[in-house]
Amino acid sequence: MKRARFIAAARVEFLAEVVYYNEAQPGLGERFTAAVEEAAARAVAFPLSGSPSRAKTRWIIVKGFPFSIFYRPVADEIVIFALAHHSRRPFYWQARTRAR
Repeated sequence: MKRARFIAAARVEFLAEVVYYNEAQPGLGERFTAAVEEAAARAVAFPLSGSPSRAKTRWIIVKGFPFSIFYRPVADEIVIFALAHHSRRPFYWQARTRAR
């Protein structure tokens, strides 16, 4: 069975954004979580459907939020390297892909 696996740095990014959205508006963090899970599920179901990116990765948009998931399909999973905001530090996550 295929699955999505966040590397530690991507998991930290995700959890920080959940906290931010929960503080901004009650329930918004839960909506953000659902949107990220839905995007990850799309990537798992159709791993090559994400747009090609740098460092042999692909990306998929998180619907309803200004974020994209950067991932690489490997064997029976996708490895998520970043949950990147569309307007912040482009390609900061590339170094994370070198060790994998």
